[in-house]
Amino acid sequence: MDRSPFRRSGVRRAGVRRARRRLVRFAGARRAGSRRAARPGRRTRAGRLVRTGRAARARRVARAGSRRAPRRPCRPLRALRAVRLGPWTVTGVAAAGGILAGVLAGMAMTKEVRLVVDGGETTVRRFGGTVRDVLAARRVPVGPRDEVHPARDTEIRDGTAIVVRHARPLELTVDGRHSRHTVTALNVGEALQQLHLNGHRATLSDSRMRQIPVSGFALKVRTHRRVTVVRGGVRWDVVTTAATVRAVLAEHGITLARGDRLRPRAGAFPADGQIIRIIPLPPPLPPHLVPVHPFVAALNWAALARCETAGDPKAFDPGGPYFGMYQFSLPMWRAVGGTRTPLDWPAAEQTYRAQLLFQRVAGRWRGQWPACGPHLFLR
Repeated sequence: MDRSPFRRSGVRRAGVRRARRRLVRFAGARRAGSRRAARPGRRTRAGRLVRTGRAARARRVARAGSRRAPRRPCRPLRALRAVRLGPWTVTGVAAAGGILAGVLAGMAMTKEVRLVVDGGETTVRRFGGTVRDVLAARRVPVGPRDEVHPARDTEIRDGTAIVVRHARPLELTVDGRHSRHTVTALNVGEALQQLHLNGHRATLSDSRMRQIPVSGFALKVRTHRRVTVVRGGVRWDVVTTAATVRAVLAEHGITLARGDRLRPRAGAFPADGQIIRIIPLPPPLPPHLVPVHPFVAALNWAALARCETAGDPKAFDPGGPYFGMYQFSLPMWRAVGGTRTPLDWPAAEQTYRAQLLFQRVAGRWRGQWPACGPHLFLR
């Protein structure tokens, strides 16, 4: 019996056509009212009822004809065994293997280097060389003032990190004083650290995180300083960033009266710990109503003052107490018309009162200046 797939498919198609014709005739007979006695089916051993009529057989044949024939199993190994490798094929495979091995060996010999230029990082692969070679290959310009770490002649290794920072001009103004510098810092905070200004409390013209361009940057710094202002018996301890004494007083609302003097001068720079003194205008001299005799005026009063106090109008002896360049006691000072204390008056006023005292005691100078009185008669 021929069991080829073409023979089986033909038989199945013919069986399907016959089954379809029988189903059509059967359906037409039922519509026409012809009723046939249903044939009893047979039961299988499992108790299932199987119809044995003509229509049931036709349906089973139709179902059997719609099934496909099973595919043959695929055997790729048998096909590969049948391929024969020629000499050129073997040569090509060997060449490809050699190229792949060379690429892998080259990758193993290359060195991975991190290059950081002014904060920007890139990765460079090279077979070897120095830091200078890497910078030249990446076209990174390096000047004499630029910072390169490690040194330019250092041999690179796998994982080497090369850091390059270009020099930047910086115009610095600290408390009004200008200077020029060259830094490799990337921001203002690093620049202050390089210039050793980071430890000072200061007010800056820009943020510490402000980036410094390679073209240059101008920065103003005003340091915080403690100064003391003294006026008579009043004292102010203030913190300032001003560049002059005049600005310190204006900053804290301290005004000067007419005739007041400043020490140091108004345009001076107030350094840290500076004492600023406000010296009021001295009161007008009391009127000189008693004339001085020419003989008394011709005595050597300068020699007497040098002997008593080295000519210091502000001299004070707490053991007396005695005041001024001629060492007046307060009762004698008032006896000759003096007001306040001798320390409040200049040297000319103290000399006039000393001459009046000499006239008042009728030349008995030994009671007033026992040790230094003879100097009055020196020539």
